[in-house]
Amino acid sequence: MGLYDFTFYDLINRNAVSFKTKDAWFEVDDGRTVTFRDFKEKVDRLAAGLQGAGLKKGDRIGILGKNSLEYFVLYGAAAALGAIVVPVNWRLSADEVSYNLNDCGCKLVFVGPEYQEMIEKCRDRLPSVETYFNLAPKGGTFSDFEALLKDPGDFAPEAVSTDDGFVIIHTAAVGGRPRGALLSHGNVLCADMHFDYYFNVTPEDVHLNFLPLFHVGGLFMATTAFHAGALNVNMSAFDAAKATELIQDKKVSFMMDFSPILSSILEHHEKNGIDIGSLRAVTGLEAPETIEKYQKMTGGTFWCMYGQTETSCVATFGRYNDRPGSAGRMLPLAEVRLVDEHDQPVVAGQVGEITLKGPMVFKGYWNLPKDNAQTFRGGWHHTGDTGRFDEDGFLWYAGRKAEKELIKPGGENVYPAEVEKVILEHPAVSKTVVFGVPDAKWKEGIKAVCELKEGHALEPQELISFVGERIARYKKPQYVDFISDMPLLKDGSVDRAKVKELYGGAQ
Repeated sequence: MGLYDFTFYDLINRNAVSFKTKDAWFEVDDGRTVTFRDFKEKVDRLAAGLQGAGLKKGDRIGILGKNSLEYFVLYGAAAALGAIVVPVNWRLSADEVSYNLNDCGCKLVFVGPEYQEMIEKCRDRLPSVETYFNLAPKGGTFSDFEALLKDPGDFAPEAVSTDDGFVIIHTAAVGGRPRGALLSHGNVLCADMHFDYYFNVTPEDVHLNFLPLFHVGGLFMATTAFHAGALNVNMSAFDAAKATELIQDKKVSFMMDFSPILSSILEHHEKNGIDIGSLRAVTGLEAPETIEKYQKMTGGTFWCMYGQTETSCVATFGRYNDRPGSAGRMLPLAEVRLVDEHDQPVVAGQVGEITLKGPMVFKGYWNLPKDNAQTFRGGWHHTGDTGRFDEDGFLWYAGRKAEKELIKPGGENVYPAEVEKVILEHPAVSKTVVFGVPDAKWKEGIKAVCELKEGHALEPQELISFVGERIARYKKPQYVDFISDMPLLKDGSVDRAKVKELYGGAQ
């Protein structure tokens, strides 16, 4: 720990003094409330317990479970010891979960009760894991979580710097392989300060925490509230009716959402007359009609943004009404540059790849030096996304580069290449193209266009089920077309652009 360093654990110490007995966390499932001072005490006890279990600086902790106080305390204890958290998406298949844990060589793994049977079946595939713990405070088949908190002794402090790794979040599987994005303490705290600045978050504010803590949006919004001394109201799983009631009862003032979350809250508000007027700020990905309805009903502000895990969640930000359809302007501590295929800047109005530099840029992909060299070439992070600046500096998102095509159903990231790889494992399929199409509920849906092998027959639902049994179910196609002749280019490869032109659009 240097004179000029500041980590997430330093923030915990600071808040324990600045906000003491003010509520930091409310657990909806069981009604527990924890103050900022109590939170630090839990973090310190857990850090001592983890150190006693052999955890050292730089070791990785895997977490597979729903949002909970224990989950967030684990982030704090890891920060205290300089360990790195690997939060795993609980929607993944057993094979995908195993890959992420192995990719980072996790030493300890904490598992929620819903996923312990899955992990039990994977244990022989996880050679680096020394101990499995229950994530819940009581019950479960693994080592007791509460036992880690019983050691009254102090932990031995580690020299942790602002630039040290804090969390590894696996991005979607470009080329069929997930990549672990390493984010530092500085990345997280810088993102917090940006959100706090734009939302004007104060200790009187309340954040509704329902986005998963394995997701960069869920984690950073929770830390944003914590950073400002605001209250986190935590839901282990989103329920529209309950969320609407919590907004009224707890005077929730800000949150992040992905379609169709906000529209479902507005629907419950209209049907039941529940007061959601306290909800003054929302950000995320939403349809224009939902944004306008929210602003009209509440008088609140919807904030548009562009970002990705690798940019600590956000790179541009702005009020929806300032330039509807745009992703806002550059952050105070980020420079965004749009470049052509030769990494030369493009002029305003011209589409180019979005590149970024500044303290928001992640540390790199875990154990992938070649990918990092390519991504960080020329001293800029290359996002793989494209956009254009208008004359006033507002960014307009234009999609992914062709080689990094991405589908975003309900805020999740799905690379077509990963889905196509699984579809081609089906013995009846000879060719396939997977791409995104407009979807009324999820904003973007997944469509597969397939050519079958001669003499084979297949029903759409059979193929959908086949994919859902092999990778996370949110990655399976919602729409399937079988065609007799796949459009091809002169070199014999599939003409993806032609397939999307013929079979894309609203379904």
